[in-house]
Amino acid sequence: MFFARASSTLLARSTALRSKFSTAEGAEAVASGGLLAGAVATTFGTYCLADFLSNFIQHPTQKMDYGYFNKFIGRPVDKDFWGTRTEHIVGVAAALAVTDHASQNLFGRYLGRPLCFAKSPAAFVAHTFLFIFTGVAAYCAGDAAFNPYHEEGTRTDELKSGVYSTYIGSCTAWFEPYVAPVVAKIAGPAMANTWACSALLPATLAYSTVKGVGWYDWGNAGLSAHEKRLNGLTE
Repeated sequence: MFFARASSTLLARSTALRSKFSTAEGAEAVASGGLLAGAVATTFGTYCLADFLSNFIQHPTQKMDYGYFNKFIGRPVDKDFWGTRTEHIVGVAAALAVTDHASQNLFGRYLGRPLCFAKSPAAFVAHTFLFIFTGVAAYCAGDAAFNPYHEEGTRTDELKSGVYSTYIGSCTAWFEPYVAPVVAKIAGPAMANTWACSALLPATLAYSTVKGVGWYDWGNAGLSAHEKRLNGLTE
């Protein structure tokens, strides 16, 4: 009887203890997932803004086609989303936000510590190329597959062209991790550690070179048909 009671008590305590740990682990997992989702969302917003700002570097005097949003800045709308700068801003940022954090996680596991440029510069540069190439290529694949304005029979060629341009452009983004350290040398660590200088500025410059070199998207070059009309380059 004693052993039966002891066994029952031990079982009850063990069950309660497992339940406690399971609850704690579950809460920790939920909290971790929430933090990751928040980080991805912040990265997405940063990349959206960086893409938008990069257009002013690549096309300082040209009018861009933002699709549906053209109506709010006094420009005629040709297409609401597909084939516009808005599609590129949202689509590329979404893909890069995912590949950036996924790549950081993979490199962190390989290194056995969080990926850090100061401690592992070569790995960080490799991560930069990997996540940019993978993310932009994924966007190109999505555009080639779902953009309704691509003629049937040309989607494979669109994908090949996009991936090739992605490869060329991604090779120019090696400098991105060096931007914040340069800012630190010029303006001090406090300025370099701000979101604007550690995240937004490097991303904006990288967007400019990836798009500019990969797609030769500078000045009047790289403009869509509607953008050429907006800028008086065609009737």
